[in-house]
Amino acid sequence: DSIECFVVGDPKNLNGSNTDSTGHVNGFVKRLQKKYPAIPVHQIDERFTSKIAKQSILASGIKRKGRQNKALVDEVSATIILQNYLNCK
Repeated sequence: DSIECFVVGDPKNLNGSNTDSTGHVNGFVKRLQKKYPAIPVHQIDERFTSKIAKQSILASGIKRKGRQNKALVDEVSATIILQNYLNCK
């Protein structure tokens, strides 16, 4: 199996302007492109993904302590970003 592409969240403010994280993510994307020039990198808008992830976690019935786990929110957010990419493909 080979890697078809990389999918990376694109952090933006609600008005579409860059966030404090945008520069770090753009640097990461540039390093990926330099190291793997033949593999495309797709940046997907990640606005609202944390909010949607928290709602999904709440709806799943996970107890409060689990819902406050930032790593879990990040994992679910990443899944949402990937699903958004696949839906647009």
